[in-house]
Amino acid sequence: MQQTSITEHIPSLSLIARSFIISIVVVAAGISPVNAGPQEREQARRIHDRLTGLPPSNSVLDDMEDLILSGDAEGAALLAMDNPAFYNITLKNYAAPWSNEEQSVFVPLNDYTATVIGIIRDDLDFRQVLHGNIIYTGNASGIAAYSNNSNDHYEQLEQLGPVLGDLSDETILEQKTQTEVNGLPNNATAGVITTRAAAKAFFKDGTNRAMFRFTLMNHLCTDLEPLKDVSRVPDRVRQDVSRSPGGDSRIYMFNCVGCHAGMDGMAGAYAYYDYNNNTEALEYTQGVVSGKHLINANNFKYGYSTTDDSWVNYWRNGQNKLLNWSDQTMTGVQIDTRDHSFGNGAKSLGVELSNSEAFASCQVKKAFRAVCLHDPDDYAADRIAVNNITTSFMNDGYNMKDVFARVADYCKEPQ
Repeated sequence: MQQTSITEHIPSLSLIARSFIISIVVVAAGISPVNAGPQEREQARRIHDRLTGLPPSNSVLDDMEDLILSGDAEGAALLAMDNPAFYNITLKNYAAPWSNEEQSVFVPLNDYTATVIGIIRDDLDFRQVLHGNIIYTGNASGIAAYSNNSNDHYEQLEQLGPVLGDLSDETILEQKTQTEVNGLPNNATAGVITTRAAAKAFFKDGTNRAMFRFTLMNHLCTDLEPLKDVSRVPDRVRQDVSRSPGGDSRIYMFNCVGCHAGMDGMAGAYAYYDYNNNTEALEYTQGVVSGKHLINANNFKYGYSTTDDSWVNYWRNGQNKLLNWSDQTMTGVQIDTRDHSFGNGAKSLGVELSNSEAFASCQVKKAFRAVCLHDPDDYAADRIAVNNITTSFMNDGYNMKDVFARVADYCKEPQ
C-alpha cells in the first residue's frame, strides 16, 4: 500500500491545527525537535549549556556551529566562554567549595573565589593560585572597600547582579597585588592561600595543618590518607603528636607517623600565619612563630619544635614520588643530596606543590567534572583524555580556559 504524508489526510485543518497534530506525532514517535537539527549544531548547543548553564543566542550558536564544522570545537568553546555566565555562575560555583571546610558551593563570593575567577579570565599561569602576589577586587560604585576584617566588599559586589557586578569585565573585577591590598610583603604572599577567606577557613584555630590538608584536597585532588607513608623520616613531627597514643606506641609507628612525617615537614611553611578571631583578619608575624605551633609541647617534648617557617618535602621519595614532583629549577625551592626539596614560607611551598604533575592533573579533573558531569576515572577513554589534556596544560602555560575548551570538545557528544 502506498504511504502518504499525514498532512495529506488533514487538508481542511488550519495551519495551527496541522502543526499541532504533526507535533503530537513527532513526540509520540520519540523524535525531539531540538535534536532534529545537524549534529554540529547540537554539539555547539551542548558545549554552551555545559560551560554557561544558559542557552546560546542564535547568532552565537551559528558562529559556534561554523567553528565546529571547520574542525575547531575548542574555538567554539572559547566563544561560549565570552558569556558572562561562565564567570559569574560556572567559575564561581567551581571555586566556591575550595574556600571553606564544608566544601559548600553555597557561600558568598570572597577574595579566594574572585582570585581564581580572575586568574582564569585573564589567561594567567594558573600555578599563581598557590604562590602569586595576586588578588582580585571589585571596582563598582556603592560597594564597601576591600577590608582585611570582613567580606562585605565581595558580598556587595555579588549582590549587584550579573550586569553591574559582571566578573567577566576587567573594569569591574580588577587584578591587583596582595601587597597593595592587604599589606602582606611580597615574600609572604601565596595566591589564594594568603587570602582572607582561606585564612578564616583554614588558619582559624588548630595548628595550621588544616591549610596543608585542604590545599592537597583542593589543588592536588588527594587527602592525607592515600599519601600515608610510614617509611618517611619522622624528624619534623611536632611535639604535640603523642608517640604512644592510648599507651600504645605501635599506633604512632604504623599509623600516625604515616601522615605526620610528610605533613609536618611541609606545614611548617605556615609558621608565621594566624587568623585572629577577634579582628577577623589574617595575621602575618614575620620572624615570629605563631603560638599555635607551640601548643601541647609536653605530649612529646623530644619532638620537633617549630622555630621558623622552613619546610621539607620528604614525599619526593617513597610511594608519593608518584605525585611527579618537578625536577626543574624553581624559585625558592632547593634540593638536597637525598632528593628532598626544602625552602622557607608559604610562597616557596606553593611553588613546590603547583609544579607537581598532580597539581596539573587535578585542575583538569575538576574541569572535567564541571563540564562533562561525571567522574573522569569511570572510563578508560576519559582517563586517557585527562592525561592528554594535562600534558597540554603543562606545556602550554597552564591556561585554564584552554583546559575548559579541550574538555568541552571531548564531551560535546552525549555522555
